[in-house]
Amino acid sequence: MNGAASPIGSARLVVLGSAGLVQGFRLIGAEAHPDADPDTVEAVLAQLVKDGDEALVLLETHLAHAGGPWLNRLRNESGRIVITELPPLPTPQDYAPAVDEVVRAVLGPEALK
Repeated sequence: MNGAASPIGSARLVVLGSAGLVQGFRLIGAEAHPDADPDTVEAVLAQLVKDGDEALVLLETHLAHAGGPWLNRLRNESGRIVITELPPLPTPQDYAPAVDEVVRAVLGPEALK
């Protein structure tokens, strides 16, 4: 890739989180990192940057909120590595994505009901 336009479908799908959650993504061909911790997230993100890869990185909630130099940097400045959050497998009903607050601020408190 390294600066050249990449063909459609060449981005990596990388999933980090609890074993039960990420194993399901492995079935569709995702790179699965079961029982990942924040250090694993940082190592995977650093390698993606080093390799110059395009990627969609899915992080279970606790990892998405753990922070870290690479996680924070890529969220703020990267376009070729997109990071998003997955709800925890045992309690998906407790999940509230950060974008919900933005939607409520723009459209009003009743927007998501």
